[in-house]
This record gives sequence, structure tokens and C-alpha cells, in this order.
Amino acid sequence: MIWVVPKYIDQLFCLLSKAKGKNCKFGFNLPLNYYAYYMITIISGTNRRNSVSKKIAHIYQSILRDKGQEAEVIYLEDLPTDFVTTALYENAGKNKLFNPFRELIMQSQKMIFVVPEYNGSFPGVLKAFIDGMKYPDAFRGKKAALVGLSSGIQGAGLALSHLTDIFNYCGMHVLAQKPKLYHIEKNLTENKLSTLYHGLLEEQVDALLTF
Repeated sequence: MIWVVPKYIDQLFCLLSKAKGKNCKFGFNLPLNYYAYYMITIISGTNRRNSVSKKIAHIYQSILRDKGQEAEVIYLEDLPTDFVTTALYENAGKNKLFNPFRELIMQSQKMIFVVPEYNGSFPGVLKAFIDGMKYPDAFRGKKAALVGLSSGIQGAGLALSHLTDIFNYCGMHVLAQKPKLYHIEKNLTENKLSTLYHGLLEEQVDALLTF
């Protein structure tokens, strides 16, 4: 688990503490609730191995880091293979391998969902993952940013609309700015996005950090 906070704010708090004659140590100066408020988690929205979503999640994490923010990344491919039958509904909280994912989402206050388009919507494993979280506390009152990916021309627009409806029901605040990265394979070389798409993600990150 990573508590995320802009470095300059932590330094400022340290200087204020010293001015009052108190000791301080860089990285552990702000109240815990302040650190928790800024905890950011990126969810790569498919369990497909070596997916494009995973590459975009890494790029998103790098953009956040360049702006002084750290973030955890959840890869749905790392979920226990039996979680649908052992961690949902009457089994909620009973799967020891799934529980760390539940806890990470519980601690997160801002989340980024990288969402590929599968059959006109988002992957079923992502819906199952959401259903495995604690309701309503996992999402209510928190904030989300959505990024859509597709090989075709829609950029996962329908998928983002479906997912937005779900998060609205859960009481989550969804950032209006939702990049739709269509023809993704044509705009991704190894682990580098086209200038246009990288710029769209940077703009969304700036909006999310002040959201």
C-alpha cells in the first residue's frame, strides 16, 4: 500500500513543524487521513495476458509519477482464477487471495480504470471484480477517471457509458473527461503512445489531480 501526497506539500508541512520546534521526517509528516485522501489506484481492466490495457496502465502510472504522484496498479490477470465462485456474494471476504484487492480499493480515494472494448462493452471480469468489492463503501463518495481503448473506431465509448452508469449507481463521482483511444494499435509503438494520445492522458491526469 502506498500513501500518495505531493512532495512539496510534505516538505512544507515539515518546515512548519520545525518552525514550531517540532521534529519531522520527510515522508511521514502529514496526518494519515491526508495521505489516504490522495491514495490513487490504476485498474487495468482485463485479465488478458500481455494486454494493451496493461501497457496503457504503465504509461498512466508514469505520467502520474512525472507530476509528483505515485499510484498502485491492479492487474486483473493477477486475480485468483476462482474468485467468481469463491469471493463474491455469500463468500465475500472469505477468499484470502482476493481480499488484498478488496482492501486496496477500500483504501483508494481516486481510481483510474483502463477499459478495453469487448463485444461492445467492457470485459466481464471487470464487472465481476467490481461486484467483489464491499458495497457501498468501496466506491461511494470516491472519484474515478475512465480511459477507453479499442481496435476499432469507437474508442470503447459504449463501454465507458455502461461503466459510468454502474459507478453512478454506486455513488462514485466520475470525471467527465474520458479519453477514447480508438485504433489503439496504430497509436502505440512498443510502450510509447502517439503524441496526441499521450497528450490526452496528460490532460486527464491534470483534471483528476484537481478533481
